[in-house]
Amino acid sequence: MGTKLGDIVDATAISLNDLSGKKLAIDAFNTIYAFLSSIRQPDGTPLSDRQGRVTSHLSGLFYRNISLLENGIYPVYVFDGEAPKLKAKEQQKRRDIREAAYVEWQTAKSEGRIEDALKAAKGSSRLTSPMIEESKRLLTALGIPVIQAPSEGEALAAQMARDGMVWASASQDNDSLLYNCPRMIRNLSLSGRRRGGRSKTYKLISPELIDLDMNLRLLEVTREQLIDLAILIGTDYNDNVTGVGPKTALRLIKKHGSLEDIESAFKRSKNPKDKEKYAELQDIPYTEIREIFLNPPKIEITTPEWSNPQSDELHRILCAEHDFSESRVQKSLERLTNALEELRGSTHQSSLSDFF
Repeated sequence: MGTKLGDIVDATAISLNDLSGKKLAIDAFNTIYAFLSSIRQPDGTPLSDRQGRVTSHLSGLFYRNISLLENGIYPVYVFDGEAPKLKAKEQQKRRDIREAAYVEWQTAKSEGRIEDALKAAKGSSRLTSPMIEESKRLLTALGIPVIQAPSEGEALAAQMARDGMVWASASQDNDSLLYNCPRMIRNLSLSGRRRGGRSKTYKLISPELIDLDMNLRLLEVTREQLIDLAILIGTDYNDNVTGVGPKTALRLIKKHGSLEDIESAFKRSKNPKDKEKYAELQDIPYTEIREIFLNPPKIEITTPEWSNPQSDELHRILCAEHDFSESRVQKSLERLTNALEELRGSTHQSSLSDFF
């Protein structure tokens, strides 16, 4: 998902405490998919209620946002709208991958290969329309703002960060940088102890801060050149040019300056492999892809407002409708109330809305 810039982008490890008092625009689809993938039983089966409806996303959204709010972080969730037409091929590829992963999950589970089953299950996650609507409903009940983007959520989150409505965007998708997001937080929803593959050891995953301007200076490229670099290594709207990874793409961009000049260099080259790259680059509609990142659809947004969590509605959604533990939900809400009171430095009881 997104552009694989990890090998060349500099990120700084931070903690949730470092984000206290900050407003963050969170890529909703990206985050919900992460919960659907990671919150599963040992054989890969997702959490479900008595009626067999998946609840992994609700569990992740509720308990993770309780943690964010406890740390004084103001989350606002941005949901994807209609994807650009150029993304259709990538969307179909993802559907095919999910279908294949689902088949492998069922096969491995039936054969008792539990670790293989869990691995395959994570790639089979599906986000349905009912899941999206109940996620919005849960977030609203938590008092967290929900914003519907006209197109890609990362683009609108980046707009909010540039306009100063939020301090940063939170996503696992490096496309946020291509949309000109000044600051991006990675691993916000995935931080904590995670088991490393088949090993029985655990590693600590911490949130990371990626500063766009600092990275552009370190890479010695402009944002427009970063977009061209991303197109060379592949985006949600095109496949990569064969044999071109992040480091090679960076070298090409710094040497030639733009995709047009790289295309001309490939054309003039006597190397057969460069001729093949020239043919591939010709097939990429890179002018249209640039436009997606440089001029995404924009909408007028009112300043997000956070409000007091609706305890009754949260119990209704989680406990009455989806069989969550009444006592655990109540304890989490009480913990949140106490944490916010402590953050306010108050010794008297007050409304959570006063904190926000």
